Amino acid sequence: MTRVLGIDPGLTRCGFGVVDVASDRSARLVAVGVIRTDAELPVERRLLAVADGLDALFTAHSPDQAAVERVFAQHNVRTVMGTAQAAGLALERAARRGIPVGMHTPSEVKAAVTGYGNADKRQVTAMVTRILGLEESPRPADAADALALALCHAWRAPADGRSGGSAHSSLTPALRVWQEAERHARRART
Repeated sequence: MTRVLGIDPGLTRCGFGVVDVASDRSARLVAVGVIRTDAELPVERRLLAVADGLDALFTAHSPDQAAVERVFAQHNVRTVMGTAQAAGLALERAARRGIPVGMHTPSEVKAAVTGYGNADKRQVTAMVTRILGLEESPRPADAADALALALCHAWRAPADGRSGGSAHSSLTPALRVWQEAERHARRART
């Protein structure tokens, strides 16, 4: 069983999701929610609140691995800066504890949980709800996204004794297609 903490970084809402994933790729929800900060506070106080919340999560849940959404360019520079700062805190907090971290793009996460890299938030939330056998969908979307990150990471992690199974046989059909497309893209670049 591998425990993964997924973090959807944000300065106002930093989503988190903790899942336990077995070698057969079945997953169980451990915790989900968001770390919230008041937009009226100075940035340094908000970052401290996010850091304290992340510390509490790492301490409470003792994850084996962490997954953080890879920050991508947005039109709103202020938003991307806050997202990048929160992501940096998550990376630092994991590194301080010696916890391996994977960074995943939004399209990679969408493809992992829905089979379609352009899925919308509603589709991702619906699949996370189904995969984890939840009675109701995790809210807000930042929390569902964090769970999707954790699932993506656990399913893509190489077989290292913690996640079990062979690297190829344990992939879902959607992940096999994604992996093959990634190989073709690498070959095309060389």
